[in-house]
Amino acid sequence: MASTGKRTGRRAGREPVAGPPCPAQIDPLAALRGPDDPAWDVYLTGTVFLDIVFTGLDCAPVRGTETWARGMGSSPGGVANMATALARLGLRTSLAAAFGDDHYGEYCWDALEQGEGIDLSPSRTVPGWHSPVTVSMAYEGERTMVSHGHEPPPEEPAPDCPPRARAAVASLTPGRSAPWIAQAARKGTRIFGDVGWDDTGAWDLAGLHDLRYCEAFLPNAAEAMRYTGTDTPRAAAHALAEHVPVVVVTLGADGAYAVDRRTGETASVPAIEVEALDPTGAGDVFVAGFVTGSLAGWPLADRLAFAGLTAALSVQEFGGSLSAPGWAEIAGWWRRVQSVEGQEPSALRRYGFLAGLVPEEAVRPWPLRRAVPTIGFRRSA
Repeated sequence: MASTGKRTGRRAGREPVAGPPCPAQIDPLAALRGPDDPAWDVYLTGTVFLDIVFTGLDCAPVRGTETWARGMGSSPGGVANMATALARLGLRTSLAAAFGDDHYGEYCWDALEQGEGIDLSPSRTVPGWHSPVTVSMAYEGERTMVSHGHEPPPEEPAPDCPPRARAAVASLTPGRSAPWIAQAARKGTRIFGDVGWDDTGAWDLAGLHDLRYCEAFLPNAAEAMRYTGTDTPRAAAHALAEHVPVVVVTLGADGAYAVDRRTGETASVPAIEVEALDPTGAGDVFVAGFVTGSLAGWPLADRLAFAGLTAALSVQEFGGSLSAPGWAEIAGWWRRVQSVEGQEPSALRRYGFLAGLVPEEAVRPWPLRRAVPTIGFRRSA
């Protein structure tokens, strides 16, 4: 590993950054924890961006004009979206990432470590490297993004020996292997794999070398059908199940479909109808919800429903990590939908498993509005 700087705490003079009002109120793995368990529930590695999100836009910016947004938020993005979503669901999350040696990097580090309680001991600050930045403009339920980054630091941020964890989320890259995935799998870590669009156009399943180490694979419908050469998402899911034990194919507004080859189970859960303001990070939140249910040992259909619920809650807010729901949002939604007159009983039964999870005491109203963090003010002398 190349010699790097490492930051293990907050720098003097930094103000606390905005974050959740309190730690996750529920530990979904409380009944399963034992003295010999790994220190971490989930391990992640990847690139952290500073996300700047402009909100309150009525339409896309018009060439040659100046457009004023009614709102703006800043937060860690990239792999930080997934890490934040996992942490807010009560999972002990460890992240290995490179952080820029600039104010943006300092802000992202503090927001994740101090604001979200994410372990950054495998992470590092790279001297002289500027943080990657993404500007996102949200309007009409969609978003447009512009990103910029300097030449990245050396290929890893993953350490030579990843920490022991119950699970890891790995982004699979066509044609390339990531040695840490095999190392983690050999330690008993359960690998949940996702994948991005194949810009090469090959769509060769054999090129996903690390898929063999995965317990679960979670592509979207377009990716699944291209990799398998099938013409329906369900056919693609069953074809992929020949290569990995659990397959989840996300269907956007139509929900998700899953196959568990080991048990023979299949599950199909429709999406929850919501007013979508910004889909940024919704895929990461879905994966986080599915990982949470998997580690807790829930039935396949419950895992799928929970993942869809957390993703639906996230798209009602702006931003990636800003919008990731915690248990307060989930409890608020569950209380709210039970009070709606004329609610379809079968729909309530689908989410009945939440009754044993969310606290019985009063919760804050739903929908909730988290404080939107921005890069802080200087402390007065």
